[in-house]
Amino acid sequence: MQGQLDLEGALTARDRVGIQDFVLLDETTDAAFLINLKKRFSEDLIYGGCAIVSSINDRNDWKTVRNALQIINIKEININHLFGTVASVLHLGNVHFDSDSKGRAQLNKNNAELRWVSDLLGVDAHRLQEGLTYRKIEAKKDQVLSPFTIDHAIYVRDALAKAIYGQTFTWLVNRINESMENKDHSRKNVIGLLDIYGFEVFYVNSFEQFCINYCNEKLQQLFIQLTLKAEQEEYEAEDIEWEPVQFFNNKIICDLVEEKHRGIISILDEECLRPGDATDLTFLERLEERMSNHPHFVTHKLADKMTRKTLERGDFRLLHYAGEVTYCVVGFLDKNNDLLYKNIKDLICQSKNAIISESFSTMDSDSMRRPETVATQFKSSLLKLTDILMAKEAWYIRCLKPNDSKQPGHLDEALVRHQVKYLGLMEHLRVRRAGFAYRRKYEVFLKRYKPLCPATWPHWRGLPADGVEVLVQHLGYLPDEYKMGRTKIFIRHPRTLYATEDAFEKCKHDLASRLQAKYKGYKAKGEFRKQREAATKIETCWRGVQARKERDRRAWAVKVIKKFIKGYMTRGQAKNTDNSEYLAFVRQNYLNRLKGNLPKTVLDKSTWQTPPAVLAETSEILRKLHYRLMVRKYVREITPAQKAQFEMKLLTSSIFKGRKESYAQSVARPFVDTRISEQDINMRVLQMIRNEHIKYSVPVIKYDRNGFKPRPRQLVLTQRAAHMIEEAKIKQTVPYASLKGKGKATLYVSPTGMFFCLALSVRTSLIQGISVSNLTDGIIVFHIACEVPKQKGALIMQCDTLFEFLTKLSIIANKQNAIQVVQGSIKFEIEAGKESAVDFSRGQEPTVYKAKDGHLMVVVTRARTR
Repeated sequence: MQGQLDLEGALTARDRVGIQDFVLLDETTDAAFLINLKKRFSEDLIYGGCAIVSSINDRNDWKTVRNALQIINIKEININHLFGTVASVLHLGNVHFDSDSKGRAQLNKNNAELRWVSDLLGVDAHRLQEGLTYRKIEAKKDQVLSPFTIDHAIYVRDALAKAIYGQTFTWLVNRINESMENKDHSRKNVIGLLDIYGFEVFYVNSFEQFCINYCNEKLQQLFIQLTLKAEQEEYEAEDIEWEPVQFFNNKIICDLVEEKHRGIISILDEECLRPGDATDLTFLERLEERMSNHPHFVTHKLADKMTRKTLERGDFRLLHYAGEVTYCVVGFLDKNNDLLYKNIKDLICQSKNAIISESFSTMDSDSMRRPETVATQFKSSLLKLTDILMAKEAWYIRCLKPNDSKQPGHLDEALVRHQVKYLGLMEHLRVRRAGFAYRRKYEVFLKRYKPLCPATWPHWRGLPADGVEVLVQHLGYLPDEYKMGRTKIFIRHPRTLYATEDAFEKCKHDLASRLQAKYKGYKAKGEFRKQREAATKIETCWRGVQARKERDRRAWAVKVIKKFIKGYMTRGQAKNTDNSEYLAFVRQNYLNRLKGNLPKTVLDKSTWQTPPAVLAETSEILRKLHYRLMVRKYVREITPAQKAQFEMKLLTSSIFKGRKESYAQSVARPFVDTRISEQDINMRVLQMIRNEHIKYSVPVIKYDRNGFKPRPRQLVLTQRAAHMIEEAKIKQTVPYASLKGKGKATLYVSPTGMFFCLALSVRTSLIQGISVSNLTDGIIVFHIACEVPKQKGALIMQCDTLFEFLTKLSIIANKQNAIQVVQGSIKFEIEAGKESAVDFSRGQEPTVYKAKDGHLMVVVTRARTR
């Protein structure tokens, strides 16, 4: 169970929230836990309500607490007594009082809570009830019971709860200290921890905040004194001249609180002890009377008009070193009077609870003196603490809470600023920085900043102090910015250090690059050495393997060479053991050479490898098979168009090969179906020959028979005749029947249908037909028989595609034997009884003209060799 109760230092729990205490119950399940809780406590606890925090698991925390108590060697029975003591305080909060007819306090009818308290504390329930409702007054030998009013009974109940909790807390702290006590007496070093939050500034600040803030004010005074003392001692040890430090001395505030007979605590104690009707407001009036002129004390009555608006009539304000804090005087007197009557003390001292009896045994119950008030006790404890701290070497750890929600990554700037202000952190820093803000030993300073000076990097061989002097001179420090002590350098201004640190941050990148380069080079060298050693070993092993292989290979080669020589020497003999391998090698070698050098075409007759004598017959058989295979493959791959082209080329070859010089250049040029499309022939001409099927058309130059004037014409071959066309006119028609030839042509075809040849039998006498020269010109002469007078004779023309045209004509007109290749002049008949000739000569440029003798002169160039 978590209850909002905190009575540390004898402060009431009603005004403190945030500390968790646990009650030991028998049940372990959550349901039983809540049921038992409802049975034992009322719905509304006086000391606060229960809170549920999602991040807190009470059961796990309770187990952790039990384990921690066992670790510090607290016995199991004392652990149970400890939890029973805490539970008794909570149960005391549920004890209620009623008033009888005379106004006296009495317990209500439900006494279950009182029984729980008596059981947990191990005291008599009747005597406990008597102690909570009556005060025992001793007059000489007589004892008188004075009844309490309800308010007085509540005060006694709360005082008892505070005393039990405070004494138990002190007992637990003592046990923890005993468990951590140094058992080795030869070691005198002691570490003490003082955990203090700092100033508490709430919306409503009461007696607890006043005590805590007084403690912080006192500790701040101590810290400043210790800091100045440490600073002065360090300056003297380093032989640095001490410079007085200006700082705010809060002694005036400490005296305002603790000064004897004049401080707030003394006035509060006087008001608590004086007879009469003393209240919180009368305490405030006494403060106003005594401290009306104090600069750090303000009330509603003493404040000016503007300040009065921020103060209630029951408030007073103290100007602490960390800032202003307003306190409400309500409850100051009650909280300061932490009194237990004698009959209650005697009862508690007789408790069967070991912790309670041990804790209250130190209290002098027989003393008749009035016990000290809470404020006086607090002041005395604080003075003892300051005496201890003054005798020790103090180190400080400042803790800042980033946010109130306990969330990671979230910084509440206002909350942090508030803590920095009220922790006195800035004041402490101002004192430290009033003289020399930064000081470091020479070795540390030189080790960090030596990269900034070439003279100190990477190693300084001299004294550290000399190295620091060289370094600061290089950095450009002014004489008033630093001092050189015996073992440390003192830097006055933070900006000087910041500039040095900025330069070091920039330098670190260069240093990192250098270190990386050195390290990478070192690693690379090491890796290279390893690889080189490994490579050397591998090379050694590999060379050994290769040498052994080479030795075996040479031995094998010697054997083979011997066999080869014997085989070569006996190659002409019949096959035997000496030449069998040689002959097999010869056969294999020849076949391998033949495999890589086989002829690629049927026409290639020269690349067949010359066989050795033992393979002559085999080579001939393979040659025939290979050529037959190439022929078969070629025939299968040829297309009908290619076959027709080959047939025409074969016919051309039979007519012109070896007879006309320009034939070799025409072999590579494929023949086309026609040279003039029907769209290029005049429509009128097409109408005239519409009954004839056009087979081939070609542009030519026609020469007149008399003047040999050149005229461009179109020559169209049909099924029946050759037509000479001039634009829209048919100038001349030459029937194929008029072309005469006296030879006989015979066509021979191979069994495969692919190859054929034309055998032409020609008479030696003049043959009428078609004549061409044996040179490179394109002159064609059609010899036409002149059977009647005035009939046109020969037709002379020039054609660029002579071989294609004549081949097409010989096929269409079936006049293969009518074409003659003539050496020298070509004589032709102009008309009946009248002849002329075409003469040929060689020159640089081809030309055609009429010679002086009336013949047609054709100048041709020499044929280009392939």
